[in-house]
Amino acid sequence: MKHNLIRYSMQIAMLKQLLSISLITEQEFRALKSKIMKDYGVISDLTT
Repeated sequence: MKHNLIRYSMQIAMLKQLLSISLITEQEFRALKSKIMKDYGVISDLTT
C-alpha cells in the first residue's frame, strides 16, 4: 500500500511537471490525472 502511494505521488508529480512546461494541456492533465487516480484507487484529491 505504501509503495503504491509513493508510485502514485511520483506519477502525479511528473504529470504536473509536463503541464508546467506546456508539454501537455490542462485538459490532457485532468484526463491523465483521473486515470492515474482510478488506477491507484485514489478517490479524492485534496490538493485541488
